[in-house]
Amino acid sequence: MIGLISATAAGAAARDRLAAAWPARTRVYEGTVADAVRRAFAECDQLVCFLATGAVVRLVAPLLADKASDPGVVCVDEAGRFAVSLVGGHAGGANELSCEVGELLGAEPVVTTATDAVGMPGLDTLGLPVEGDVAGVSRAVLDGEPVVLDTETVWPLPALPPNVGAPAREGAAVIRVSDRAQGPAAREVVLRPPSLVVGVGASRGAPVEEVLGLVEEALADAGLSLRSVAELATVDAKSEEPGILGAAARLGVPVVTHSAGELAAVAVPNPSDAPLAAVGTPSVAEAAALVGGGELLVPKRKSVRADGSPAMATVAVVRRPARGRLAVVGLGPGARDLLTPRATRELRRASVLVGLDQYVDQIRDLLRPGTLVLESGLGAEEERARTAVAEARRGQGVALIGSGDAGVYAMASPALAEASDDIDVVGVPGVTAALAAGAILGAPLGHDHVSISLSDLHTPWEVIERRVRAAAEADIVVTFYNPRSRGRDWQLPKALAILAEHREPVTPVGVVRNASRPDESSRVTTLGSLDPAIVDMMTVVTVGNTATREIAGRMVTPRGYRWQEESE
Repeated sequence: MIGLISATAAGAAARDRLAAAWPARTRVYEGTVADAVRRAFAECDQLVCFLATGAVVRLVAPLLADKASDPGVVCVDEAGRFAVSLVGGHAGGANELSCEVGELLGAEPVVTTATDAVGMPGLDTLGLPVEGDVAGVSRAVLDGEPVVLDTETVWPLPALPPNVGAPAREGAAVIRVSDRAQGPAAREVVLRPPSLVVGVGASRGAPVEEVLGLVEEALADAGLSLRSVAELATVDAKSEEPGILGAAARLGVPVVTHSAGELAAVAVPNPSDAPLAAVGTPSVAEAAALVGGGELLVPKRKSVRADGSPAMATVAVVRRPARGRLAVVGLGPGARDLLTPRATRELRRASVLVGLDQYVDQIRDLLRPGTLVLESGLGAEEERARTAVAEARRGQGVALIGSGDAGVYAMASPALAEASDDIDVVGVPGVTAALAAGAILGAPLGHDHVSISLSDLHTPWEVIERRVRAAAEADIVVTFYNPRSRGRDWQLPKALAILAEHREPVTPVGVVRNASRPDESSRVTTLGSLDPAIVDMMTVVTVGNTATREIAGRMVTPRGYRWQEESE
C-alpha cells in the first residue's frame, strides 16, 4: 500500500490524481502532517509526500530503522515538477515509484542512488536474494575497480559494467552467483539464483514442521542455500496437502504439481512400490524434482520421527538447468514516447542485445553499461534470430529487437521458430506502423482491417495477390506494408488495381511516410488519384473500404454499418 500525504491545496490536487489513478494501491492520510506521516510510515510499504524535501526529511528521520524494512519515500514538490526518491531507493522501491509518479503527474523523476545515476543495476535490485557487502562491492564497481564475477551457477543477469568479470585475485571485490550455503567473504556479495527444486512426498496429515524440517535438513546436509529454493514440487494428488502447502508458505515459494502419469515416466534412482500403490507413480519426491531435468543433488530421503513411528515426509533436491531468457521487444514506429515502459525495462534488463543496426541506434542510450550489442544489417533476419536464441541457450538474458510490434512482419516469428522449450521467451508488444499511421490519418481502422506485405522476397506474388483479392472481395480496410522499393515498383499498382475492381475511385487512401518520426509526412488521397511513385519502403498505405469517408481531411471508417445507416 502507498500512503499519500499532503499539506496544501495544490498538493492535495496532485495527491487526489494519484489516488484516482491507483485506487487499489493507495490510501490518503488526513490530519496533521506529522501524524499522517507517522501512521503511513508504520502501515504502508511506500509513501508519497507532497511536501518540501526538508520537511519530509525531518518528519521521517526519527522513524528510520533499517533500509531493508523501512518503506520507500518519494517527495513531490508543490509545483509538481519533480518526484524525488528520498528514502529506500532500492529496498523500498522508491526509485521505481518516483518514475511511476513522474510519468503519471508529468514530473521529472529524481534518483540519486549512485548505481542508478550511472545506469548500473543495484546489486540488491537484480531480482535475486543478496547477501554480503552490497555497499562495498557496489562502490568498487562504481570506482572502476576490477571486480571478480564468480558464476558458480549460471543464471541470466542484467548487463554489468566492463570492470565486472576480472580474473580472481587476492583482495578483489567479488560478485558470486551461487546456490551453495557458503556465506560471503569480506568484500563479497553472493547472489542466490532460484536454481533448486525440492521434490516432496507426504503422507496424509503430515505436519508442516515435519515437511519443513526435512527440507531444511536435506539442504543443510548438502551444503545448499535455502534462499535458492525455487519451488516445492509434488504429485497432483498432494496439491491440497496442508503440510506441503504450509512448508511452501513459510519458505515463500510456490507448490508445483504434476500428474502421476507424468512422474511415472521420469527415470529415478530410487523407485518404490509404496507411492505406486498410493498415488499411481513409483516415485514422488525424486520424480517431481527431476521432471524438468537437472542434476539430482539429494536423492530421496525420509524424515525421522522422534517416537520411531513411520516417516510421513520424503524429499529430494535437484539443481535445475539454467534457463536463458529471450525477450522479443517491439520498439514501436520510431518516436521515443511510443516506446512502451515495458520495452524499456526489458532493454535495461538484458545483458545481450541483438538487432538491426539502425534499430540499435534508436535505443542505444537506454542500454546499461556493459551490454553486449550484436548488430547486423538488412537481410540478416534469420541470422539475428539464430544468434539471439543461441545466446539465450548460453544462459544469457537477451533482448531481440524489431520495429513496430516484434510479432508483426518482424523478429518474433523467426526467433520462435528457432527456439525450443529450453529457454524462457517473453513477448513485448509495440505500436505497429499501421496503428501509428492510422492515428495520423484519423480513424481508418475503425472496423475490420487487414495488413498485407507486398514484398515478394520470401512470399510468392501469387500468394500475396490471392490475399489482396480476398480482402478486396470482403470489403476490408487494407494496410499495405513494404509497398514499393526501387527494385519492386509494379506490385503496389497491381494491388491497387485489384482493390479498384471492388471499390470506387473516390475511396479514401491514406499515405504516411516515417510515421511518428521527425520527418513524418502524410496525405489523404483517393484510390483513383494515388500516384504510386510517391510511395517507398518507409511508407504505409491504408486503403479504406466502401464505408470509409474523408471528413475534415481525415479518414474515418464507421464502427458499424447499421449505426451509419441509422444516423444518415
